[in-house]
Amino acid sequence: MAAPIVGFPRNAACIRGCLQLRWDTKRPSLYTLGFSKFVRSLSTSSTVQHDYDLVVVGGGSGGLACSKEAAQLGARVLVLDYVDPSPQGSRWGLGGCCVNVGCIPKKLMHHAALLGHAVQDSKKYGWNAHVDPTIDWTTLTTVVQQHVKSLNWGHRVQLKDKQVDYQNAKGSLLDPHTVRVVSANGKEKTVTASNIVLAVGGRPKYPDIPGAMEHAITSDDLFMLEKPPGKTLVIGASYVSLECAGFLTGLGFDTTVMIRSIPLRGFDRQMADLVTDHMEGSGTRFLRQHVPSAIDKTDSGQLQVTWRDGSGQEGQGTFDTVMMAVGRFANTGTLGLDTVGVEWYSESGKVIGREENPEQSSVPHIFAIGDILHGRPELTPVAIKAGRLLAHRLFAATREHMDYDKVPTTVFTPLEYGSVGLSEEAALERFGPDQVEIYHAFYKPLEYYIPERDASQCYIKAVCKRDGDQEIVGLHFLGPNAGEVTQGFAVALRSGLTYQQLASSVGIHPTCAEEVVKMGITKRSGLDPTVTGC
Repeated sequence: MAAPIVGFPRNAACIRGCLQLRWDTKRPSLYTLGFSKFVRSLSTSSTVQHDYDLVVVGGGSGGLACSKEAAQLGARVLVLDYVDPSPQGSRWGLGGCCVNVGCIPKKLMHHAALLGHAVQDSKKYGWNAHVDPTIDWTTLTTVVQQHVKSLNWGHRVQLKDKQVDYQNAKGSLLDPHTVRVVSANGKEKTVTASNIVLAVGGRPKYPDIPGAMEHAITSDDLFMLEKPPGKTLVIGASYVSLECAGFLTGLGFDTTVMIRSIPLRGFDRQMADLVTDHMEGSGTRFLRQHVPSAIDKTDSGQLQVTWRDGSGQEGQGTFDTVMMAVGRFANTGTLGLDTVGVEWYSESGKVIGREENPEQSSVPHIFAIGDILHGRPELTPVAIKAGRLLAHRLFAATREHMDYDKVPTTVFTPLEYGSVGLSEEAALERFGPDQVEIYHAFYKPLEYYIPERDASQCYIKAVCKRDGDQEIVGLHFLGPNAGEVTQGFAVALRSGLTYQQLASSVGIHPTCAEEVVKMGITKRSGLDPTVTGC
């Protein structure tokens, strides 16, 4: 079903139909924009006039995408964004988690770590690199933050160019069309809107143990630390934990990861184990089946962490930095969801969407996108796509909804892990062991040979249905540039790629990606899947 188009009178049905025939969802024409404004004017002519057609609460990737798209369609839009400082006092600007304390700074520091490895490798290729590389933390954080701030400014400029009103203020719901706005200086006012989109994202969790919030940092703080982290303990088994621990090790810091249960829950188990195997081989230590119980500051300024292992035995360790990466919670606590009757899960803080319209909350005219939407991937491109499509449904009478199936992602650990579709475990559970075929291969990237780098964990597998042409329902790639490799195959999987089509494709030689199309050995066969030549 299409999302409700708020405020449209019945006699606008024919206009909506005509508009949909002419709509190009990639780039609106002037004809379409004119019709969009005309339809919007009809929708408000017989209803209550509001201050805005759309108020977006949250200035992250999803909220900004939705607001700008709506403005291009002729809507009057207001964006409210305010970032509470972390317990350690870290603050940042417009753009949300991804821009400020997530994808962007993480990928830059991951790349910095890879460059250090490349300098080491270069010696085997004949480069006269006589001094082992060391990182200047101040330089690294300075250039990373400069880039982040340029993105903050760019978002402000884009909002202004698209005539989107922006306020550095908190928003909370008073009724289905009214938002309380509280500015940074405490001034309060109310605004009304035909539609409200909640896009406030999430924040890191802290475990309920003594000293955690007082002494530990999170990913909200890591990328802007003034001093090098030194010997670091990262607590958690999430992708945030492993990514940060991976680049800290690569930058030369003594790094340990504490895991309560399994790494990368929700990902393919075999791939997750290979990721951590590679990290251990690269110098990251792991404390498995361990749970922290307290963090204390010593007289020297270091942090003493007390923990219990799986058998209940107590242990301790001393670190310069302790980082929590034990999950995230939806930042919805101050939105006033209960005030207006929006259904949400108290445990996670996430908004419950409708089955036929996932972004629609239980209250008409109020929507949620991004990391606060229950049961949907917490990924920046997902929030952006969902926000844009929602804007089109609200202000251009389109019917396309976000497709949350087969969404690709990459974990930027030292050896990157890209995936799309079902894990092996999920496929076996859904279809049954007799109906699933797994093609796989261990391979060695060409560039690993001269520096004699270990490729034990470079691995690919395609999870296929066993019948017919064997539709591929999941693809998993562990190796260099996994994100770049996975993106293209994700398009193919969404288009119904089969193993027969994959195997009939010609690879690009010599690349890691060609090993995907060359896979020919199944797990069922029991044969060695190691690639031995061209």
